[in-house]
Amino acid sequence: MILSFFEGFLLGLGAAVPLGPINILIMNEAIKKYKNGVMIGLGAMSADMTYLFLIVFGLISYFNHPEILKYLSIFGGLFLIYLALNIFKSKDNKIAKVSENIADKSSIKLYFKGFALTFINPYTIGFWLSVSGHAASKELSIYATLLGMISAILLWIIIMPYFVHRSKHKISQRVSYWISVVSSIILLGFGLFMLF
Repeated sequence: MILSFFEGFLLGLGAAVPLGPINILIMNEAIKKYKNGVMIGLGAMSADMTYLFLIVFGLISYFNHPEILKYLSIFGGLFLIYLALNIFKSKDNKIAKVSENIADKSSIKLYFKGFALTFINPYTIGFWLSVSGHAASKELSIYATLLGMISAILLWIIIMPYFVHRSKHKISQRVSYWISVVSSIILLGFGLFMLF
């Protein structure tokens, strides 16, 4: 039981920690407002939990079809390009001014942005399919493994935005500009990769 939880925790960190589109988006929002980064993360975690639910009930195999994955890649790529352009357009915004404007952003919109970005990413499907195969081959307790995964992901989406937000006062306007530029280039790269 403890081994299953520990393996689940490590798998959850494997899903949450790598620098991908969702973590870049969480960081960009957390610089502006801590809650916004957490809401993006909660949306992404909900998409992960949806895939875990589909795995438990054996329904994820319907998503593992070349046509479905192709359309998810196209839609996901376009969505990432859209996000990259929005971040690039706001590269000159001052952090203090952005913090005031961003307070009006709807938590529900941020949540669904995180959910959509994770849910339409075909690599998420591939990751959770490989995780389910790993869990089955090791005969792990499914509930302890799931609890470990959820714990790790939740811990990451609470702690990482907190540290990003707390260090925003150390970020100069020039650094903020380059964070936006690099973030938008990385998201654009992910988007183009998914499209082609």
